[in-house]
Order: sequence, then C-alpha cells, then structure tokens
Amino acid sequence: MIGPAELTRLFAPLAGRRALLAVSGGPDSVALMRLAALWLEQGGADGGAQIFVATVDHGLRAESRAEAEAVGRWASALGLPHEILLWQGAKPQSRIQERARAARYALLRAHARSLGADYLLTAHHADDQAETILFRLLRGSGIAGLAGMQSETKQAAVMLYRPLLNISKKALVAYCEACAQPYIRDPSNENSAFARTRLRALLPLLEEAGLDAAGWARLGRRARRAEQALAAQAEQAGTKLEKIPVNDGFHIAAASLRHLPAEILLRVIAAEIAALGSGRPPRLERLESLAQDLYAALRTGAHWHRTLGGVGFSLRADGLLTLQREKPRRRGRESAAAKASDWPAGAAVL
Repeated sequence: MIGPAELTRLFAPLAGRRALLAVSGGPDSVALMRLAALWLEQGGADGGAQIFVATVDHGLRAESRAEAEAVGRWASALGLPHEILLWQGAKPQSRIQERARAARYALLRAHARSLGADYLLTAHHADDQAETILFRLLRGSGIAGLAGMQSETKQAAVMLYRPLLNISKKALVAYCEACAQPYIRDPSNENSAFARTRLRALLPLLEEAGLDAAGWARLGRRARRAEQALAAQAEQAGTKLEKIPVNDGFHIAAASLRHLPAEILLRVIAAEIAALGSGRPPRLERLESLAQDLYAALRTGAHWHRTLGGVGFSLRADGLLTLQREKPRRRGRESAAAKASDWPAGAAVL
C-alpha cells in the first residue's frame, strides 16, 4: 500500500522528535501504529525519533477496557510503549460524542506533555475528511470550514498531526488484513442516533453521483487555498488601519473601511472582536449581519451602533468608527443571550 518513499514522507515531521499516537483499536488507528513502527524500523529511529502509543478508555461500553488492553498487546508486539488513559468521573447524558471527544483530546494532550512529546498523531483519513467537509457544509460554514481538517494543527503546546488524510479507509482496512492484523469495530460508529453516523450514510450516495473522497479532498484543497489568500488580504487590511486609542478600544476613520470587499471587512471585524471581545467567536451569520449593516451605514453616513462578541461598534457623524470593549455587566448579559447559538465545538466560524 505504501512504499518506503511515501512512508518517509508521511512521518518526516517526526524525525528527531517524540510523538504520541492515539490508537483506539479501529483499523485506521491500528494501521497508523503499524506504519509508524515500520518507519522506525526503516530508519526513523536512527534519527532519534521516539513513538509512544495511548488508548483512551472512555468507560462508555463494558468491553472498552478489554479493547484497550488488546491495543496494548498489539503495540507491545510492535515494540511500542503503550498506556491506557481513563476518562474518569460521571459521564454525560447528552452530546456524548462531542464531550467524549473533548475529554479524549484533553487526556491525550496531557499525556503527550508528560512524555515530553511535541507531536500527537491521529488516524483521520480521507473518508473522515469528506465527512468533516460535508458536516461543515450542512452547518453553513464558510471557506475556512470547507477547507476541512489540516494535516498539522497547533493545540496548546502539542502539534496535532494527521498523516493519513490522503489515504482512504478502505486502503487502511486492506493494509491491516494483508498484515493479518486484528482490529476492533466500534458499534457506536454504526449508531444512527449520532449525527455523524447519519452523515456518513450519505457519502456513498454522493459517491454514486460522482462526488467521491477524492472530490471532497479537492474541494478542501481549493477552499484552503482561497482561505489562505483571504486571510492574508484581511491581515494586510487590518494592519493598515490607523487606530486612535480610547478607553478599552480605539477610533478609526470610517472611510478606511468603505472600499474594502465585504469578505475582507467581515474578517477585519472578526479579528478585532477576537482582540477586544469575550474570546468566544460569534456565529458567522451574526458577523455577516453586522458587516452588512455597517456597510449600509458607511454609505449613508448615518449614526449607527451595534454590539457583538463583547465589543460595541459606533459610527459617529464625524466619520469615526469606535470599537470598545463592553463593560463586564453588559458583556455578561450578551454572553448569556448568545450562549445557545454558539457554534458546536470544532466548527469553523468563517
């Protein structure tokens, strides 16, 4: 499936580093573990790389402990050290997958730090990428969301690395079977009560219509390219703003915003909210509404005031736009009002 050159490319970022592999026991993560061990055998270890394996036992199924122990035996057979990480405490009754995911990553990051590992590897593959882009598309995401998962993402002090994003699940299953490598099937992946499972069932239908995993990946690459260009243009526009400091904010000349493309204005606003506001990114439609209203006010010169994300925007008759951090009491009320409409964890705003 993967030759020596491709193997070297997949694991090149780990040269001379310590890395932690998240291995649940499914065919994709077990394949990642075998490939990593093969890379070490073929010279990765000579460069000083060290790889550790961890399995999170969420305690949500009776058989989860035995499955985690099985992963430990497979890792040991490959010469890789293994730890079981326990999700302790009361388990949630709602949003189980979302909260389990958050707990899993928190445990893995903490364990990576304890090992001195600066890379955390997950086995997300091309089918996962297609599912993620479809999920975000249906949630109304913008360009950033449609770019899908990045191969490398900084999370706190650990770099999250997904080396298998261009490899299909079918290929990973075939690799395990060719190696006579056992793996575990998680029944929750077939549970239609979960939104992700229902979306996954759509992918074969879309593939029949011509939109396969390669097509989703192509969409992701093109969206990522557009996102990078837009982000760079917005950053450049933001640095050109002449800001006059005031208490908890600043004035800027409204004329400097009037000729910005709508998408760039929206991103400049989002950046200032992130810098001044509550730290919780507002939903895309709220940003769009504010940017649209600001555009209208800029054209007419009318006095205008709005708040979003803990920041007050005021356009004055003298042509100055004031952005100020809201007072704590008012910010608290807005936060409470907005809480129910925040993006789900992991969804992109822009």
